Amino acid sequence: MSDPSEHGHHVVLVGLMGTGKTTVGRLLAERLGRDLCDSDAMVEARTGRTVRQIWEADGEPAYRVEETSALHDALDSVDPCVVAAAGGVVLRAENRRALKAADATVVWLRAAPEILVERAVTGEHRPLLDQDPLARLREMASARDSLYREVADVEVDVTDRAPEAVAGAILSAIGVTP
Repeated sequence: MSDPSEHGHHVVLVGLMGTGKTTVGRLLAERLGRDLCDSDAMVEARTGRTVRQIWEADGEPAYRVEETSALHDALDSVDPCVVAAAGGVVLRAENRRALKAADATVVWLRAAPEILVERAVTGEHRPLLDQDPLARLREMASARDSLYREVADVEVDVTDRAPEAVAGAILSAIGVTP
């Protein structure tokens, strides 16, 4: 395998919920010999509450503050890691600036909302999908696609691809050879 450190300090996965950021992130971390920094897990570890609990008790703005803090902590990590960023991380301009300024390769995992809805509704931690998940995913895609495109160094379509195939496509795209 080529030296992963030649390809950016971190690999950051962005995209809508259901694109497989955590699952693919685990595979990439294993293949690259890095830790996985999952922003939702980081928020939950820091606060002692689930994403849903934060969202319901304190609202979206409070969660977005935690999401930002987790992203910055991951990007500031001395050791290279794979970052599975929360889906809404691109909504804040400061996060987009941080992603573009980081010594990182940002990978946008994308698929049509119609594909993602089946995957995304299985998670209890997704309060944004409580009412009409498909309509909500369509709204999020419309609002966020240009923001994901703005920060992405690489785009990978995850439609009809197993997580292993997505991880392989990312490795190829960033020039890491098996």
